[in-house]
Amino acid sequence: MPTIVPVILSGGSGTRLWPMSTPETPKQMLALTAEATMLQLTAQRAVGDDFGASIVVANTRHADMIDEQLRAVNATPSAVILEPAGRNTAPAIALAALAAGTPDAVLLVMPSDHVIADVPAFHAAVQRALPKVQDGWLATFGISPDAPETGYGWIQAGEEIAEGVHRVARFVEKPPLDAAQAMLAAGDHVWNGGIFLFRADRYLAELGQHEPEMLAACERAMDKAERTGNRIAPDAAAFAEAPSQSIDYAVMEKANRVVVVPVAMGWNDLGSWDALHSISERDETGNAHRGEVLAIDTRDCLVRTDGIRIRMVGVSDLIVVASGNDLLILPRGQSQNVKKLVEALK
Repeated sequence: MPTIVPVILSGGSGTRLWPMSTPETPKQMLALTAEATMLQLTAQRAVGDDFGASIVVANTRHADMIDEQLRAVNATPSAVILEPAGRNTAPAIALAALAAGTPDAVLLVMPSDHVIADVPAFHAAVQRALPKVQDGWLATFGISPDAPETGYGWIQAGEEIAEGVHRVARFVEKPPLDAAQAMLAAGDHVWNGGIFLFRADRYLAELGQHEPEMLAACERAMDKAERTGNRIAPDAAAFAEAPSQSIDYAVMEKANRVVVVPVAMGWNDLGSWDALHSISERDETGNAHRGEVLAIDTRDCLVRTDGIRIRMVGVSDLIVVASGNDLLILPRGQSQNVKKLVEALK
């Protein structure tokens, strides 16, 4: 079986987890669910005999932080590609495919800020997809849904062409509630988790067919890149000419040979403080807290601090997060509004 090259996408800013997540220290650089950071956990779930050294695609300002964090868990990447500007996932993955070394390298593309609680289930899903990927198919992994979620894209699983591997019937943009309820009830739809497996040459071929300008811009950027150790700095002017598009829109929705592997693996994209509360270990009163926190007659709160001491009495269903000089307080269930707050602060 081929060696799988993990591609870790670490360019996001994670503004919905402000004030702890900031452009200087985005959520993938934080220890939110364990002692290890989200980036470290992502790297650690793709190690072993089946996996080679990773390729990380990241923001230039985080280069030293990435080196330090991955060195600490013995997961030094073969390449750290430092994007001169964010152009969404399709160009970022193209840079990694061009840096992979061999055209038929099998790339496992993973966001750096997702939770996967059941890593063996994830590995098993990768192995189910691998034979089709070697034959030139593009694979994505569909998360078994447990709610009519309107914040995710969905994928309809069509004909089963191998055990646990289905042709993609269609991709669905973030749906309204009634459509999400119908898809959940139908039982043949999964959430789009943004994790992919394909050969580098097959991805680049599809990109060249559907988005030739993007591929050409990425090739020019890599041809003119500056290389220092394992760091690759693509040419900024060339990369700026790449259209900013997601891999779903640029490639996956347009390609013909695309499969989805449904999997239940304890996945969460950790897109809000409410999401963190839902997966956190809670005490007998439903509180999840980290840092110097004292809560009396308080129920069902998420409380986190990296410095100041927090004292709470007689409250419930709150999110309280303190980081540096910033303090966030809002009712549970409204943490999606943090993005509005960050915009207002700008």
